[in-house]
Amino acid sequence: MKFTKELRNLSVDELHTRLGEFKKELLKLNAQVASGANIPNPGLLQNLKRNVARVNTLLREKEVPQA
Repeated sequence: MKFTKELRNLSVDELHTRLGEFKKELLKLNAQVASGANIPNPGLLQNLKRNVARVNTLLREKEVPQA
């Protein structure tokens, strides 16, 4: 995946920044859904959740040394 390869090249600080951005955007979309508004792209929620998981996985990989 192109997106995952781009994320792997980022430093830990940059990954934390991207994680914050994804979480803010996810929070905004969840608030829109909770208020009853229709979001333009329903698949965007799922993609944001996956991106958060990807970044968390990469942070964990960089934290734990490989044996």
